[in-house]
Amino acid sequence: MDNLNAGLLEPQGPVSAGEMAILIDASLVMLAIVIPTLLAIIGFAWWFRASNPRATYRPDFTYSGRIELVVWSIPLMVILLLGGVSWIGSHEFDPASPIKSSSAPLEVEVVSLDWKWLFVYPNLGIASVNELVVPAGTPVHFKLTSASVLSAFFVPQLGSMIYTMNGMTTQLNLMADRPGVFRGMSSHFNGDGFAGMHFTLSAVSMADFAAWVARARERGPTLDAASYQELSRQSLNVAPFTFRAAAAGLFGDIVMQTLPPGLGPEPTRLSGVSPRIGGDDAAR
Repeated sequence: MDNLNAGLLEPQGPVSAGEMAILIDASLVMLAIVIPTLLAIIGFAWWFRASNPRATYRPDFTYSGRIELVVWSIPLMVILLLGGVSWIGSHEFDPASPIKSSSAPLEVEVVSLDWKWLFVYPNLGIASVNELVVPAGTPVHFKLTSASVLSAFFVPQLGSMIYTMNGMTTQLNLMADRPGVFRGMSSHFNGDGFAGMHFTLSAVSMADFAAWVARARERGPTLDAASYQELSRQSLNVAPFTFRAAAAGLFGDIVMQTLPPGLGPEPTRLSGVSPRIGGDDAAR
């Protein structure tokens, strides 16, 4: 099943399904104000029309306890209901909260680069760029950071968006209920290559996942400090590929900046990406 063009309202995991339920519940609660207000507008316009002799003109009217009770009690109840829905949902679907499952979670370390995604499988010793393969029905625990500017990791059909920040680590737990191919993206603008900074998340059977891991171990370069620094250079629309091996502790070195952050623009190396020059310098 190809879900690359599917949207937020087609959830394929427990987190996204729960978030859609919150969205629907919140919308229904707010309709308790919206619908009566629309009906009241129509009713008032009809009743107080010029041709209705029964409508009483009361220019000195200033206060009604019953009206005050209605106009304050309904919004108050809506706020309480929305607050309850948000409170429960924010705790139940906290990005750092593990997903309940009989399967042990798959560990994946995510590094946002300019302008591509690096995925490291620390327990499997492999890595990939702009391609994320996970077993369907198995929770995935992500540890995320940025080797450059602020970005945002988002797979709309699976659930929560989470920011990646240089020198910091965030966590996210997601799971795909069934096999499929889902679109992943950076949902926060981060420079010239933002439009091409996307990836595919393929949820496959456990057998297919094992086969993919085996193939990845047979081809591609090795991800170490030297190859990582080359990868961290700015590049546009990078085609997916895999590393047959990944050095242990690489993610920690990136977070602690033992490995330096990605380099900035290099006009002689990357066409179309250049430093931003403002003011009078731009006119020259």
